[in-house]
Amino acid sequence: MDGALQRTYRAQHMSAVLQSTPDAQHDAQTEGIQLTLEAPGQSQLLTPAALAFLRDLHQRFEPRRQALLQARATRQASFDAGVSPDFRADTAAIRAADWKVAPIPAALQDRRVEITGPVDPKMVINALNSGANVYMADFEDSTSPTWANLIEGQHALRKAVAGTLDWTVLDESRPDGSKHYTLKPEAERAVLCVRPRGWHLDEKHVLVDGNRISASLFDAGLFAFHNAATLAAKDRGPYLYLPKLQSMEEAALWEVSLAHIETALGLAHGQIKVTVLIETLPAAFEMDEILHALRARIVGLNCGRWDYIFSYIKTFRAHHDKVLPERAQVSMTQPFLKAYSELLIRTCHRRGAHAMGGMAAQIPISGDAEANDAAMARVRADKFREVTAGHDGTWVAHPALIPLAREIFDARMPEAHQQHVLRDDVKVTRDDLIKPPLGTITRAGFENNVEVCVRYLAAWLDGSGCVPIHWLMEDAATAEIARTQLWQWIHYADDGREPLSLDDETPVDSALLDRALISLPGKLQDRLRLPGASRINEAIGMLDRLTHAETLAEFLTLPAYERLD
Repeated sequence: MDGALQRTYRAQHMSAVLQSTPDAQHDAQTEGIQLTLEAPGQSQLLTPAALAFLRDLHQRFEPRRQALLQARATRQASFDAGVSPDFRADTAAIRAADWKVAPIPAALQDRRVEITGPVDPKMVINALNSGANVYMADFEDSTSPTWANLIEGQHALRKAVAGTLDWTVLDESRPDGSKHYTLKPEAERAVLCVRPRGWHLDEKHVLVDGNRISASLFDAGLFAFHNAATLAAKDRGPYLYLPKLQSMEEAALWEVSLAHIETALGLAHGQIKVTVLIETLPAAFEMDEILHALRARIVGLNCGRWDYIFSYIKTFRAHHDKVLPERAQVSMTQPFLKAYSELLIRTCHRRGAHAMGGMAAQIPISGDAEANDAAMARVRADKFREVTAGHDGTWVAHPALIPLAREIFDARMPEAHQQHVLRDDVKVTRDDLIKPPLGTITRAGFENNVEVCVRYLAAWLDGSGCVPIHWLMEDAATAEIARTQLWQWIHYADDGREPLSLDDETPVDSALLDRALISLPGKLQDRLRLPGASRINEAIGMLDRLTHAETLAEFLTLPAYERLD
């Protein structure tokens, strides 16, 4: 792949380099590029040709990315001033017209059960071997983006695509003192989809002309550079999951970026297929438009429910009539979430795309059969709701949930998908999508938000992006719900209103949060065995500053990223 790309760049962009020495060619390819840290194996990935490829992506698309991020800020300012999201008048013709997305490739026709997780080698092997239809390898919410993690993850995916990935860990319970993980034959593996980081994130360890490269283009570009030809030859993509989009213009930036990657790598137009997560409230009003912008390559939309709840809170951070109850009460049966998921189904099936359901974050509970039965009953109810509503597949976070989810979808969806379920009965208005649910804030719910956010942030700072807490697999999205709810609850009284109250009438204010933060280390008596235990106090300090700040931070991971290596 490196040689082919070098020939392309020499032919198209570097005629002068052709006349120079090998050292001069190397210097020309890497001119203006600076790597600020070194990780094992990075030179095998970040070759001169790969760096030149990334530099080209940055120079072509960074100005447009920055303009779109500024448009986000402008839009949020209008929300803060009292405006509510709504369907766009200027794109009504797109919504009204009859059109379809491009045909879905055979490998993605049946996606009834998908598993997600980080990109470390053990997870990659276990997920591909899990029996799921699709594995979403996640550089976004379930990976802490340390430089070492990113390089290791790209290596793991490259070896997985080649079929050579294996992994050995120490295991004293085994006769040889180790445990070996190897891939199943390709026909028995899940189909690989990769989720790069969102448009709002930078990669600080790759600078072009002194400026950070887009994390989205780094993750997707580097993966495509090393794997696109192999995957295309096997009719396996590349396939991507695109996160955190807020508008059709952001989808259009992905379209032109991916079209350029295809041209540069000698791929056919539309070879790279994508699924878009509808996980922001503004994007829920532009589902048709997002599908249209990516119609040559998009195969579906996904209900990214946890990020969607986070986005709802953030969008309405200044709207006192849009305060959500505690997270456990904000289920998919709540009217505003039910409307969102059913609108997604109707929109996708009208356009010939898959409508993917959301995540089951539960982890099997060992040692407590009654509690485990109750947890699995909740998973069953959630997956039954999805398949009967018309979803074409669903997500799980733990391999043990795959048989359960498959059983439910197999029983109700005998075909590969159910795009024939058009849901013409669904009529969703703006008010349906923004109406908040009723509910309460309990002391346990408040303290759980504090604990989840601190424990997850500590683990994330320590390099772990996917953390089991109280038998749920928490990631950045769930931590963001906890963090933004705490901020919104304690700032409710900033304009002179009476503070919110717990269900026992205790005021929800800064003093309540301070007491919870102070008492948390004592409650975590086993914290020395927790992921990120050494960074608990640092995480408490960060949450304290973020929740007491006058303005809600856009993303928890932005300030936290500056603390990572």
